[in-house]
Amino acid sequence: MEAELKALASEAKAALGSARDMEAVEAARVMYLGRKGKLTAVLSRLGDVPSADRPRVGRLGNEIKHSLTAMIGAAQDRIKDENLAAEIARARIDVTLPGFGPVAGHVHPITQTLDGMVAVFEGLGFRVEQGPDVETDYNNFEALNIGKDHPARDMQATFFVNDDVVLRTHTSPVQIRAMKRYQPPIRVICPGRVYRCDSDLSHSPMFHQLEGFMVDKDVNFGHLKGVLMAFIHAFFGTEVGARFRPSYFPFTEPSAEVDIQCVMCGGQGCPVCKRSGWLEILGSGMIHPQVLKNVGYDPEQVTGFAFGMGVERIAMLKFKIDSIRAFFENDLRFLKQF
Repeated sequence: MEAELKALASEAKAALGSARDMEAVEAARVMYLGRKGKLTAVLSRLGDVPSADRPRVGRLGNEIKHSLTAMIGAAQDRIKDENLAAEIARARIDVTLPGFGPVAGHVHPITQTLDGMVAVFEGLGFRVEQGPDVETDYNNFEALNIGKDHPARDMQATFFVNDDVVLRTHTSPVQIRAMKRYQPPIRVICPGRVYRCDSDLSHSPMFHQLEGFMVDKDVNFGHLKGVLMAFIHAFFGTEVGARFRPSYFPFTEPSAEVDIQCVMCGGQGCPVCKRSGWLEILGSGMIHPQVLKNVGYDPEQVTGFAFGMGVERIAMLKFKIDSIRAFFENDLRFLKQF
C-alpha cells in the first residue's frame, strides 16, 4: 500500500502541474481528495494492513493528503498569477500612440431654441422675468380669471402639492407677479419650466414655455399681431405665412391662436399638418380687464396683450423633430446633431 500511495502522489502532482485553468485544478482535487477520490479509496483499505505497519502507512497517507492540499493551493495561485499577467499584457497601454482630448459638449436643442426666442423678444424691447416653479393656486389660476370651479381648469391637468399650492401649469403666474411689481408701461417675457399630467409623443409632464405680455395706454390687437409676426419672421423666415384664428382663453378677450405655414411641406399639406398646410404654434389675446383689476391696474386707463408658446413645439418645428421624447432621453446620437 505504501507503493500505491507514493504512485498516487506522483500521479496527482503531475496532473496539478499540467493544469492550465481553475476547472482543471478543481477536477484534480475531486479526483484525488474528493469524498469518492482515489486517496480516500486507498485509505479506506487501511484496515487490511498488518497492525505493525498500520501507523506508518496511515502517517504516510496523511502526509500525502496535506501535500496534495498544499499543491492544489499552489496551482490555484499559479493560475491566478498567469491570468493576471495575461490580462495586464492584453490591457497594456501603448504610450507612444497619439492622444485624444475630451469630447466637447453641445448646447441642448431646447436651450438653443429658448435662447433664440429670448433674443428676438429682447430685440423688440421685452425684458426677461423669472418666477418659481412651485406656485400658489391663486397666481396660477384665480388671478388669471380661472376660479376654483372654472371648467378651464380641466384644460390643464395639474400637479397639486396641496389645495393651495401647485406645480405651475404655465408661465402666466410670472405675468401676475410682474404686473404686481411694476407699473405700466411694461413689456416682459417669462421663459421657464411648466408641469402637467400629460405624456405622449407630443406632450411631456415637464416642458418649457415662453410667456410674453405688454401693458400700456392704447395697446391694441394690432400691436399684438405686429409683435408676433416679427417673431415668426425672425425665427422661421420671412417667407413663412401666418394666420390668426379666434379662440378662447379665460385670461384674454378677445383671444386668438396663431398658425404658421407647415415647415415640413411649405403649406402644401402633409401628414404632420394633417393635410391642412398649417401648424398651430401659440395662443394669444388682449389681457382680460378682470386680470388687470386683479393686479391693481385700471382697465379704463391701460390695456395689454399676452401670448404664450411651448418651447419644445417651436424646437420640433424648427429642427423637424417628430417626438418630444427625444429632448429628454439624453441620447448622444440625437444631441450631437445640434
